[in-house]
Amino acid sequence: MIRAQIVAEAREYIGTKFQHQARLKGVACDCAGLVVGVAKALGLSDFDMVGYAHIPDGVTLRRVCKENMTAIPFAEVQPGDVLLLAWEAEPTHLAIVGDYPGGLSIIHAYAPARKVVESRMDSVWASRVVEAYRLPGVA
Repeated sequence: MIRAQIVAEAREYIGTKFQHQARLKGVACDCAGLVVGVAKALGLSDFDMVGYAHIPDGVTLRRVCKENMTAIPFAEVQPGDVLLLAWEAEPTHLAIVGDYPGGLSIIHAYAPARKVVESRMDSVWASRVVEAYRLPGVA
């Protein structure tokens, strides 16, 4: 049930305006704010990331993920897990895995769209995955 709850909570953010370091569902958030907000809303974690640059430092982002979630192989990813993605060399983006007819999706605060969206997990998105994580308390 918890995986379905994570996906449902993340979907409640869809359409929320993208804003750097924001954390408020329905108002504004960024990719870290989405993960933090969903985890807090479901009582899975109280971690947060603050004070980061507009383009996050990949080393710090990876460290925060490793300190607050459990790393898992990408082959084991399921709805409700969290992905760390890279646009170029460094990881700079987070997304929550959703379920999509015929496969998986990612729910993420996508700056180019200026809002939280759900995107089908296609080969382009999959190629950007650097690491995968599971939130605390999710089996």
